[in-house]
Amino acid sequence: EARHHAYWAAIALRGLPNLRGMPTDAAVPISRLADCVIESDADLQEVTQRTGLVGPLVGHVGDGNFHYCLAIDVTNPDEIHEAKAFSQRLAERAIRMGGTCSGEHGVGYGKLKYLEMEHGAAAVGVMRSIKAAMDPHNILNPG
Repeated sequence: EARHHAYWAAIALRGLPNLRGMPTDAAVPISRLADCVIESDADLQEVTQRTGLVGPLVGHVGDGNFHYCLAIDVTNPDEIHEAKAFSQRLAERAIRMGGTCSGEHGVGYGKLKYLEMEHGAAAVGVMRSIKAAMDPHNILNPG
């Protein structure tokens, strides 16, 4: 429920038409949580100064999982680009700090590109082999 309210609070912060929230999802070991949040906040502050894009931080950080809810003007291609670039840097930062690009929401098409970075080529190969054995017709979560 808190994340639901955070979404609308992020939208209200900017008070502009055409805003939508773009949530992020990352998790790091507790020992790296402060470092990751400090680095990510500094990164987002630079984005905010350039573009006006805001993204309040929410999380259930007891497990190292946190989210920024980026309030994006969907009619502004530059903001969409900046939000995606921030999300990419956040995912890469979390992985670099021994964490994951997806703390709880899973890896879909948007985060598929981070699997190899996070787990290594050999592990991803094993995952693909298991998927092929269990789903030879590629009908369950194609890809």
